[in-house]
Amino acid sequence: MVSTSKIKSVDFYRKIPRDLTEASLSGAGLSIIAAFSIIFLFGMELNDYLKVTTSTSVVIDKSSDGDLLRIDFNISFPALSCEFASIDVSDVLGTNRLNITKTVRKYSIDPNLNPTGLEFQSGPTANTIKHDEESDEEYGEGSAVLSGKNFDRITHQYDILVVNFFAPWCYWSNRLKPSWERAAKIIRERYDPEVDGRILMAKVDCTEETELCRSKHIQGYPSIRIFRRGSDVRVEHGHHDHESYYGDRDTDSLVKAMEDLVAPIYLQSQRALDGPSTENDVKRPAPLAGGCRIEGFVRVKKVPGNLIISARSASHSFDVTKMNMSHFISHFSFGKKISPRVMSDVKRVLPYLGASHDCLTGLSYISNPTDSNENVTIEHYLQVVKTEVMTSSYKLVEEHEYTAHSSLIHSVDIPVAKFHFELSPMQVLITEDSKSFSHFITNVCAIIGGIFTVAGIVDSLLHTTFRLMKKVELGKNY
Repeated sequence: MVSTSKIKSVDFYRKIPRDLTEASLSGAGLSIIAAFSIIFLFGMELNDYLKVTTSTSVVIDKSSDGDLLRIDFNISFPALSCEFASIDVSDVLGTNRLNITKTVRKYSIDPNLNPTGLEFQSGPTANTIKHDEESDEEYGEGSAVLSGKNFDRITHQYDILVVNFFAPWCYWSNRLKPSWERAAKIIRERYDPEVDGRILMAKVDCTEETELCRSKHIQGYPSIRIFRRGSDVRVEHGHHDHESYYGDRDTDSLVKAMEDLVAPIYLQSQRALDGPSTENDVKRPAPLAGGCRIEGFVRVKKVPGNLIISARSASHSFDVTKMNMSHFISHFSFGKKISPRVMSDVKRVLPYLGASHDCLTGLSYISNPTDSNENVTIEHYLQVVKTEVMTSSYKLVEEHEYTAHSSLIHSVDIPVAKFHFELSPMQVLITEDSKSFSHFITNVCAIIGGIFTVAGIVDSLLHTTFRLMKKVELGKNY
């Protein structure tokens, strides 16, 4: 067996008996300083070990060809009616989707951007509105002419007042005029306004009665409104409640629609049990205000494209000189919505991430149509960059940040609000850098050993210096 003395001979840390050691005041001070230094440096090393560090790189976006990008938005238009507001999407590959409604909701709003009721239901409309064949046949004037002076009086005089708000320069108004006058004549003969008093067909020239048309939120021509005595005098949020007619515009269809409106009144007077027989697909509530809040989302291909909001109708005309596309953006972002819990984790890794996630939010763009400022289109040019945050084990979040540049330009067509987006072919990859525990232990040992070594050297130098000083003093005394 190996003797104990041989084992002791390999001891690197030989002990000096306490009786042979000498304590000094300088050594005590260095020991205290060394202890505090070790604690301080250990705390810094521990904080550095626990702190999350990242590295950023720019790589090619490897999204697959079929991936779609979601665009969320909430935009208020104080001067665009929900009746005609259309959300369209197009891109450089030829995609052209018009009047998207499945994932979009509309709410009528007042000039202060406050909603005036429940969600506006635009409902299905026919792609082609039927009109009478164009001819030179005389048709005469069968409808009553209304103005701002007599409109309220006439509205309260008849159970049902059906008004054609038109503009003489409008092609669709001129197509409607013959059938409207013929239908008005037929209805006047069947339901004499002086004797029956249940229905009257009338018209308003919006180029002459601009204030009246503005108060009724008329933005497209022709607009056929149905005013009911009793229901229309009820005011909610300062706006009258009435309906719009979206059906065919030939004489027979108009006459049938008018008779369907009269029938329930007649049946009610006879105390019949049958309910009204109106056709819901051609008659829907008119917007309660002249503004519209549009919210929802669309999915687009990851190629340059446009999200366009405008007034659109296949059977109406618009006065482009009076179109106002001013809007306030409550929210506009790309990509999936990030939950608050995930976002808090992201902020822990990167406090600055997300600053450009919705940089248009809270901004307003105002255009006031005047003689020198007409046909104004508001364009937003958006450059989108994809950012991925990767931890050591999984992908934490995928976010799309963007920069925005906006301008107001004059357009020869109907003014629109256009959001032109371009996606970068590059993406930012942010990776969390993990630190090994062994590296942390090595650094701690280096701190402890280094401080003890340095403190020992300093103590030895001080001790030697004091001894030399004492010897010099003793030499002078002798």
